[in-house]
Amino acid sequence: MAVNLLLGLQWGDEGKGKIVDVLTKNYDIIARFQGGPNAGHTLIFDGNKHVLHTIPSGIFHENTKNVVGNGVVIDPVIFKKELENLDQHDVNYTDKLLISRKAHIILPTHRLLDAASETSKGKAKIGSTLKGIGPTYMDKTGRNGIRVGDLELDNWKEKYNALTAKHIKMLDFFDVQIEYNLEELEAEFCEGIDKLKTLEFIDSEEYLNNAIKEKKTILAEGAQGSLLDIDFGTYPYVTSSNTTAAGACTGLGIAPNRIGDVFGIFKAYTTRVGSGPFPTELFDEDGETMGRVGHEFGATTGRPRRCGWLDLVALKYAIQVNGVTQLMMMKADVLSGFSKIKVCTSYNYKGEEIAHLPYNIEPVNVSVNYTEFKGWKADLTKMTSKEELPENLMQYIEFIEKETGVPVKIVSVGPDRKQTILR
Repeated sequence: MAVNLLLGLQWGDEGKGKIVDVLTKNYDIIARFQGGPNAGHTLIFDGNKHVLHTIPSGIFHENTKNVVGNGVVIDPVIFKKELENLDQHDVNYTDKLLISRKAHIILPTHRLLDAASETSKGKAKIGSTLKGIGPTYMDKTGRNGIRVGDLELDNWKEKYNALTAKHIKMLDFFDVQIEYNLEELEAEFCEGIDKLKTLEFIDSEEYLNNAIKEKKTILAEGAQGSLLDIDFGTYPYVTSSNTTAAGACTGLGIAPNRIGDVFGIFKAYTTRVGSGPFPTELFDEDGETMGRVGHEFGATTGRPRRCGWLDLVALKYAIQVNGVTQLMMMKADVLSGFSKIKVCTSYNYKGEEIAHLPYNIEPVNVSVNYTEFKGWKADLTKMTSKEELPENLMQYIEFIEKETGVPVKIVSVGPDRKQTILR
């Protein structure tokens, strides 16, 4: 049985959590394969809003196992708060939430290093979520990290103390002062560790490959977006992990030939949180309307998202890198009311028109060329079938399908799991 992947194709915040929740009924296992609490997957159903940061989005389905894979980094403090939120909604997660022993742990001093590093950059800051993600992945690749499996060993506290002492010395190298009370941070961290240890730790690569042999259905859930990939994103304004399809293999321990369908999630327009180039960004009334109607604020940071028209150049690049087989368009309802809708179909790059994503897309090098479409005024949020969708929206979707060569299988017309139209 193949493992299907679900990935974001833009700069994150595409609506992956909602689609995982919609699709979960078709799967035995949902597995997160990278990232950490810098992710914010929002799910809305039965009148309640849930924001998950580390826990897979299938946790609300009774018969689905949820695996936090080896490629994920876990902050025990934030993880504990997520679990407590589930407790408030009587979600029984004890038997269906499994943690990879090879997942790395975010220490309190990782967060301090993140804050010191970002502050020291001044205007050149990259827009970090300040969750300690980058420093944790640095320790992982530097072979200094602490993993979940270490918690089962007698010397884990010795390893913790040694790494914490190293981090404290590193803070002295930054030309900024970070105020902190390590004793308080460690007390909260230890409470999180105690909560984490109540869950089942697994050798996740063995667990998942056995599930494949047993013909269990598995959906790998990505975090952030393809344009934030450490290798293929808009570097250096990227995250610290591989957010593309290849990351699922290394983040779960599954072979490339085990991958089946790749579901690519994108918004009907484009957003970005934090710093970094954004060729189609709008600074006018249209951009303000997108942000207001779409409630464009980061689920993790609360920061307002920058908004712009759909960038087909970047979208086609993400589809190519990931091998996307099905597209899913989110927030089509937000574009209702625009008299004209634009789509970026090519760039002007250093005096030449190109249709691929170049090495550098900073404004000094890139300007965009648009194709214009007629908008629609219909309220999509009450629609339940594809036959109800307005003709101008259908033309917009069909253009995207023609340009990308990939079918749009789902159109989201609102935040609730019920506001999802299958094509």
